[in-house]
Amino acid sequence: MTRSIIAALSCALAFVFSPGARAQNSVLYGVVDLSGSHVKPVGGSSRWQLDSGNMSRSFIGFRGSDDLGGGLRAVFRLESYLGADTGTAGRFSGDPFFAREASVGLSGAFGTTVLGRTPSPLYLSTVAFNPFGDSPGFSPSVRQYYGGTMLSDTRWSNSMSYTNNVRDAPFRVNVAASAREEGAGSLSSGHNFGASVAYITGPFAATFAIERIKNSLLPLPAGFERQLAMQAGASYDFSLVRLYGQLGRVRTSADQDARATLWQLGVAVPLGNSLILASYGRSHTRTVFSGLTNRTVSLGYDYFLSKNTDIYVAALHEKLSFVSSGNAIAGGIRLRF
Repeated sequence: MTRSIIAALSCALAFVFSPGARAQNSVLYGVVDLSGSHVKPVGGSSRWQLDSGNMSRSFIGFRGSDDLGGGLRAVFRLESYLGADTGTAGRFSGDPFFAREASVGLSGAFGTTVLGRTPSPLYLSTVAFNPFGDSPGFSPSVRQYYGGTMLSDTRWSNSMSYTNNVRDAPFRVNVAASAREEGAGSLSSGHNFGASVAYITGPFAATFAIERIKNSLLPLPAGFERQLAMQAGASYDFSLVRLYGQLGRVRTSADQDARATLWQLGVAVPLGNSLILASYGRSHTRTVFSGLTNRTVSLGYDYFLSKNTDIYVAALHEKLSFVSSGNAIAGGIRLRF
């Protein structure tokens, strides 16, 4: 089981950069993640609650392909977030039904090109190079990038995405572009563009991602023109421990310009059928008039009942400048199918 866990950590990096390779898997798949938690948000009051998607967002998906001959396939993917605690669809009210992904395209020796709603290159790099992955509840990287710094969603609508054929190549390339989001408001104009390159070989992996944001359905600051984000990440598997690191810069051009620096360090330690996870992240945002710092530390223990089912306990402490600190602790179960 220990070898399986270590292998799963390594394969997770290839997983997020190779949508074409996954298109031949089972048609129905997804994740159901439920946990009981005690949460005190930054600047808020504490409460007990039942959460869906603390360690991984719950979702259900359909994927498949059509063999067109000559090594060419048509591929599709439809994925909907799921609020397993209430039975509702989406991450929040108004979220599109297939908000996680809705795409169709062609895959072959040239790679995979799809059209629709797809993950952004920066988001894929963010979740691949931190020990908590895509956890919205406990990953400092996910919370700091997509909890306030980035003005775009983790997925882009009206997009075209390309990924190279990664079966034998250590270099993974992902390029995406998104057309203007109609209805995003008069301050939103132009196209989004993003790209990432990753090098994955043996125990070492590294990535660099860059994005230019010019439109979003999320609220935008007054006088918004563009946002430019860059991120470098690396990991190394020493067998007894896997180390993670990320460094990013985000510049927002608006009536009040903002510059953010973000970094994260983390470890994942396999112990028998379990994993110990730890991560520390810091973000600092500066404007002409102020500076805001967020410090977040997370600890987790993940026990694998099988390769598809695990139970976990995780805790988080978050400190934001000029606001009372927040914390959370949760215990839950996650099943992949």
